[in-house]
Amino acid sequence: MSMFGKVIRNVAPAQPQLLTGATQSQVRTAMSLKLVKERMRTVAAIQKITKAMKMVAAAKMRGDMRRMELGMPFVHPVSALFERLPREEKPGAVTILGVTSDKGLCGGVNSAVNKQIRLLLTEEEAKGNAVKYMGLGGKGEAGLKRLFADRFDKTFCDLAKCPWTFASAAIIADRLAATNPNRLKIVHNRFQSMIAYETEPRAMVTKTEAKEMDRAEWSKAMDVYSFEPALYEVWDDLHEFYYGASVFGAQLQSAVTEQSQRMAAMENASKNAGEMLDKLTLIYNRARQAKITTELCEIISGASAL
Repeated sequence: MSMFGKVIRNVAPAQPQLLTGATQSQVRTAMSLKLVKERMRTVAAIQKITKAMKMVAAAKMRGDMRRMELGMPFVHPVSALFERLPREEKPGAVTILGVTSDKGLCGGVNSAVNKQIRLLLTEEEAKGNAVKYMGLGGKGEAGLKRLFADRFDKTFCDLAKCPWTFASAAIIADRLAATNPNRLKIVHNRFQSMIAYETEPRAMVTKTEAKEMDRAEWSKAMDVYSFEPALYEVWDDLHEFYYGASVFGAQLQSAVTEQSQRMAAMENASKNAGEMLDKLTLIYNRARQAKITTELCEIISGASAL
């Protein structure tokens, strides 16, 4: 009898421990289900936001595309005129004009411009040329200021708050012409299609370079066109218009590229959010099924014990 009572005393305390372990397992499972459910809600909300941002980018792109189609026919003729002039790469101080956006979430369009500017700046300084930077857009300033703040001359930010017009480009061109750059290179994104764009520096003809050109070659390039009044009388105004048209066209193409790449980025983000939501739903369903199975096993075990 005493031996039987000893066995009962040794076994009895183990039952509350088993019940406590089962309770802790249930609480832990419930907490994990709650966390997964919260994460599912978060991912679903992000997916809604990215879809909405894609629609907004599509609406803005239609407006930017219309402005580019209307504005570029005024840019191409003057650009073609100055591209006929003979060019020769000479050493000397250079001004780099970078065109970026003020907002992010548009893929690598701003990073591509900043990368080209860094490479160009490093290359020119390795040759012993002094470099100044002028920038359009806040992303260019943010991406280059940490390493090259001492090269900054002028920056123009928050351009997207007002509709981009030739008047805005003319103001920037006047500031650019006032510095009288010895050499000038502009870096911007050139729109090609909804999924493709090019980023490369483009050398522009400055007044200093035009004065150093061979007069015969210069006249040969300009004699194709007729000017009224004479070319030497309108040369300064024509050159300022060339600066303004170049800045105007660069910003137009950069804006369309920005919106097209933002559409692609938001589409990819929505797709990734959908895939993550599917995985979380699968994890949640498995955990819920495991919880139900565990509860059924405990009920059956309790009924068998009785």
